[in-house]
Amino acid sequence: MDPMDQPVPPVTPPAPASTGSAPIDSATADRAAVRARAEAVLRELAGPAAVLREDQWLAIEALVVDRRRALVVQRTGWGKSAVYFIATALLRAGGAGPTVIVSPLLALMRNQVDSAARAGIHARTINSANPEEWDQIQAEVAAGSVDILLVSPERLNNPDFRDNVLPKLAASTGLLVVDEAHCISDWGHDFRPDYRRLRTMLAELSPGVPVLATTATANARVTEDVAEQLGTTGTDGRALVLRGPLDRESLSLSVLALPDPAHRLGWLADHLAELPGSGIIYTLTVAAADEVTDFLRGRGFPVASYSGRTEDAERRSAEADLLANRVKALVATSALGMGFDKPDLGFVVHLGSPGSPIAYYQQVGRAGRGVDRAEVLLLPGREDEAIWRYFASLGFPPEEQVRRTLDALAEAGRPLSTAALEARVDLRRARLETMLKVLDVDGAVHRVRGGWLATGESWVYDGERYAKVARARAAEQQAMREYASTDRCRMEFLRRQLDDEQAAPCGRCDVCAGPRHPASVSTEALDAARAALGRPGVAFEPRRLWPTGMEALGVPLKGRIPADEQAEPGRALGRLSDIGWGGRLRTLLADGAPDTAVPSDLLDALVTVLADWARGPGGWAGSDPQTARPVGVVTMASASRPELVGSLGARIAAIGRLPLLGRIEYAEGRPPYGARSNSAQRLHSLAGSLVLPPELTAALATAPGPVLLVDDLVDSGWTVTVAARLLRRAGAAGVLPLVLAVQG
Repeated sequence: MDPMDQPVPPVTPPAPASTGSAPIDSATADRAAVRARAEAVLRELAGPAAVLREDQWLAIEALVVDRRRALVVQRTGWGKSAVYFIATALLRAGGAGPTVIVSPLLALMRNQVDSAARAGIHARTINSANPEEWDQIQAEVAAGSVDILLVSPERLNNPDFRDNVLPKLAASTGLLVVDEAHCISDWGHDFRPDYRRLRTMLAELSPGVPVLATTATANARVTEDVAEQLGTTGTDGRALVLRGPLDRESLSLSVLALPDPAHRLGWLADHLAELPGSGIIYTLTVAAADEVTDFLRGRGFPVASYSGRTEDAERRSAEADLLANRVKALVATSALGMGFDKPDLGFVVHLGSPGSPIAYYQQVGRAGRGVDRAEVLLLPGREDEAIWRYFASLGFPPEEQVRRTLDALAEAGRPLSTAALEARVDLRRARLETMLKVLDVDGAVHRVRGGWLATGESWVYDGERYAKVARARAAEQQAMREYASTDRCRMEFLRRQLDDEQAAPCGRCDVCAGPRHPASVSTEALDAARAALGRPGVAFEPRRLWPTGMEALGVPLKGRIPADEQAEPGRALGRLSDIGWGGRLRTLLADGAPDTAVPSDLLDALVTVLADWARGPGGWAGSDPQTARPVGVVTMASASRPELVGSLGARIAAIGRLPLLGRIEYAEGRPPYGARSNSAQRLHSLAGSLVLPPELTAALATAPGPVLLVDDLVDSGWTVTVAARLLRRAGAAGVLPLVLAVQG
């Protein structure tokens, strides 16, 4: 067991009298004496039997004595945090400034602050969850009372932090640590453009300030890229790279190929209690995490959901419950990936396969750090491929869109916010922001108060590199298919994917040692899972605000949408990302799928949704005329699925004994473009594209109540919003949207 994986008792940082606090001169240092001091700090951290690994000492020596830059690529649980804790203690004892650690996730930050406190090292963090503390923390740093400052990479791109805080940090830092350094590289499985701002901080560091980059998940290409970005320093002109074997002796890897989502959920219901201790159940989407959590709670398991949408206070509570074994599992997305530290985590189960073996290795590395054996189980699904395709669609945009963004900024001649740019560039918000961050680091744009400015600097679109990255992602996905079906050692397979030259059969996985888990699912658990996944109906909220900057596009809409022009909260059969109805709906609504009449099973399920809607809170039994029983059905025109939407509206009208009032049409037969555009562009395309035929307008004028607005899919939500505005202005008392699926 790694000594640094054990809970450590509180200690006092090495005092000058006991450690020899004079600054260490690399030219005259007695390296044996420095190592003895490092060993002493480790024993105070982890107990009297703790001994430094040889590579831990080499990293500490490089940082403390030689003031070099080093990259440490070692498996999870190896003790990378020991390196920078010990280096911090020695450097601080010698009068150096505080250590700055750039960490990507709040979970990792909280673990590091707690670990530092147990070690008697005063650590503070600046991130999006504690803005009210930033001024106080910066004052503490200036006063010299902070030993370690943890900063989120997003702070590095904040204009105030970048311009006012970062230069002071760079000037006073005694050690810079880049944790989860694979995020720097766009070859890494979790590239984050905010990390690129580290180049600026590296360039502004005072001479002789050491830098440490650490990661557990980097193949040879990522390692080379990160080492290059660290820059050259040290006596031999190169960053020191320490790369060790990646075997995890405590992990027992298995794959269970089960036929469908219901069997996977049923298997969990039958066998979760048999898995050792407490652990993590990973899902690929937020919707799936919520579904699995609800199902397992219904089966009596103490579990909690954890995703990027979970509020910070709930995250903290969930992390604490898992650490204290008050829950059997956290059902999590990749938001609970890097940095969560629970040495006795007994298992990791994946419901769905990540798109990269490197990402998979990183996530399963949460388990087994402080126990002799931990179970790692992959339950792949056919729906995984669709989710991979979605994430692949979020890559760096084509050159035309990038150039259009640069031109828009140049033409404005003033800062433009991301929201204002959406009115000029046909990119969704998240993808636009990621692109702008890359352009910022590349020098083509500059983030300032109020938005983004074009710098006028020349910029080259590296299409060849982006294409290579896309091919690398496709190769990683193929590797995950092969991992699930391989007849060779699974741990060896993962290690080879990370270019571990010492990879060899582990003797523990289900290929080496035989299956460890039965594939059986009880009839009772399978029936319960099918019932849970087959339960139809999700609510979705209508749009309440018009996008920013519509006037620039010739659309005179801004601010809050008037209440008498809004749709009511709508209902859908399911989300495309659901593990229940999602698979059925994705097949039906896929690009290129045949346009057919609504299938009977989906129609029956949607009728159930309508019945539940009528009986639920705010349902049709209430007195509000906007949500009273609908008096008619209106359908949306559809360029790709007219038969599906038309038959759906007609069948709903017939079953509900409601008149089919008509269909909202395209102006001049012109369907709106850009179904996946950002909000401003989508609204621009819709504003003049939808019209009410005269017969529908006449019918609405005499309709005594709200209408059902029927469509196949809600993506951005703007089609429903614009259609509802037309219907309300034509006299509809209310608009109740009913669709087959919601994107996301």
